[in-house]
Amino acid sequence: MTHLRKMMLEELQRRNYAETTIDCYLHAVEDFSRHFHCSPDRLGPRHIREYQAELFQKRKFSPNTVAQHLAALRFFYVKTLKKTWSTTETPYPKKAVHLPTILSQEEVARLIDAARTPFHRTLLMTLYATGLRRAELAHLKVSDVDSQRMVIHVQGGKGRKDRDVLLSPKLLEELRQHWHRLRPKPQVWLFPGQRSHTSERPITPKVIYQACQGAARRAALQKSVHPHTLRHCFATHLLEAGADLRTIQMLLGHSDLEETTIYLHLSERHLNATASPLDSLKLTGRSPQEG
Repeated sequence: MTHLRKMMLEELQRRNYAETTIDCYLHAVEDFSRHFHCSPDRLGPRHIREYQAELFQKRKFSPNTVAQHLAALRFFYVKTLKKTWSTTETPYPKKAVHLPTILSQEEVARLIDAARTPFHRTLLMTLYATGLRRAELAHLKVSDVDSQRMVIHVQGGKGRKDRDVLLSPKLLEELRQHWHRLRPKPQVWLFPGQRSHTSERPITPKVIYQACQGAARRAALQKSVHPHTLRHCFATHLLEAGADLRTIQMLLGHSDLEETTIYLHLSERHLNATASPLDSLKLTGRSPQEG
């Protein structure tokens, strides 16, 4: 480990950044350094602008990904090297806002039924039933399942925040069957790693991604599907069933209600409840003559 990497790692850990953020920031600074074949403390704003153009024009990164790389570089220069950072010289790109893909409930059922193994089926069911993020699902502990209160405790979610999510009776039954299948019984993790699920460490988020991708292929879904899709489906289907935005915000662990309002754009119930102004026009019904 280089001296600069060690310094940056200590600054990130001192501020209690999440492991995924730490890995992402370190990787971004290393990539920046490799691009110029030079130590990053010897590079400046001109190099950052050139690197930003490289990410956009040659690597075709999205604005959100480029912004993440810039955030890592800004942390390195401001917090680690104690240098100034000018947003005028190195502006953040305008973020693109895309509506996420939503599956119907029938498509979600097809996805779950297409799971390759019972273990994968349980993973997909838990994602949809709780709205958890991949990393949150991977790090669930046996003790997090509270069948008395019918909740699942999420410890150290995004932003280091704890919260409780729904434990539906159908999911509880599925988790009990999952528990009976495990040999030997895990001491800590609800979803132990390794092929035999006997590891003392949990599965990785990559396992969840692969389970979702495999099921989507077997289900022949014509939409782009990944684990976060089931989180979006959870929120959208709850909204369509009558749940209020504030409740959905708490279940998802959103800091700001504005993050949750995106599901208003995705809910069929809300979209269909609004009539198009075209429907109120009194038209003659005559078509113009073709010339």
